Amino acid sequence: MTTAVCTPASPATATGGVIHRFREFLPVTTATPVISLGEGSTPLIHSPKLSALLGADCQVYLKFEGLNPTGSFKDRGMTVAMSKAVEAGARLIVCASTGNTSASAAAYAARAGLVCAVLLPRGKIAPGKLAQAYIYGATVIEVDGNFDDCLRLVRELAQEPGTAIVNSINPNRIAGQKTAAFEIVDALGDAPDLHLLPVGNAGNITAYWLGYQEYQRAGRAQKLPRMTGFQAAGAAPIYYERVVPQPETAASAIRIGNPASWTGATGAIQDSRGAIDIVSDEQILQAQRWLAAEEGVFVEPASAASVAGLLRCCSPGRCQRCPFHQLPPGATVVCTVTGHGLKDVATILSAGFQPYPAAADKAAVLRILERCR
Repeated sequence: MTTAVCTPASPATATGGVIHRFREFLPVTTATPVISLGEGSTPLIHSPKLSALLGADCQVYLKFEGLNPTGSFKDRGMTVAMSKAVEAGARLIVCASTGNTSASAAAYAARAGLVCAVLLPRGKIAPGKLAQAYIYGATVIEVDGNFDDCLRLVRELAQEPGTAIVNSINPNRIAGQKTAAFEIVDALGDAPDLHLLPVGNAGNITAYWLGYQEYQRAGRAQKLPRMTGFQAAGAAPIYYERVVPQPETAASAIRIGNPASWTGATGAIQDSRGAIDIVSDEQILQAQRWLAAEEGVFVEPASAASVAGLLRCCSPGRCQRCPFHQLPPGATVVCTVTGHGLKDVATILSAGFQPYPAAADKAAVLRILERCR
């Protein structure tokens, strides 16, 4: 098979991708062929309404990772993992996925000219993500089991010659994902006081903490944030400190019962004096709608777990271990929202939203608008 190698993006482009921007912090050399779709440089959006809810002159920002090329944060790690796989001579890329990893792996494999196989738990993947894997040309295999079964099979497949696994158990994925922390520090001038993230397979919270530490050691950040993760109540192995054999949640991207980066996430939470907590599916879906209606940011359900956690922690009766108790006045808080809302429109449409029927005349439209005011 002939492998198409993508050269680094030109500095004249908008971003050049995360390898171009942060090469000195990544496990690449001049011999590494860069497979990039211009990922990274996602916006850090100030949220005036969340800031007002938190009070005490605190400022809340949303790191909107849904604006990466395939619509999720996975692209940051995938550019590094795919580049290193090409460098190592891989011919087949494999991954287990709840959706976003499959989309990203398929896109970057297409860019690199590699064959890609994605293993998905049967009937548990949002249609938008499944469509991405198909259109990028991946071989899609639905497994009778959950994500953890898929990951077990992928580990076994990775033992075959010429095969590379691009799940977050691959350290190159974590290396790429940490670049989001670099961007936050570059935008704010320092690390935030508190960083909130959804937690599924737990690679992201691990990666962000690694990134903040590396930037501090390099003298680019003066402080480190408290890392706080939120799991869905029906898929919360780290919170309950036990494997969940049959995880269930409407937030499909974090429907994982035995996270691959469990140890790294626990270390990040403990070392940063942060916390791990849970939010219900109802709180997640309410936060998703609130964020869209109040701030104009549309994210998939799992992405809203961080905002759901903030909304809950802003309410009276927060638990005593909550890091919000230690926030000083004027603190900076960042919520990572990991994937675009168009990834999972079925969840929104199933909620019963319907257009208002109207005759084709102005008076009929005005009557509807009057009722909706």
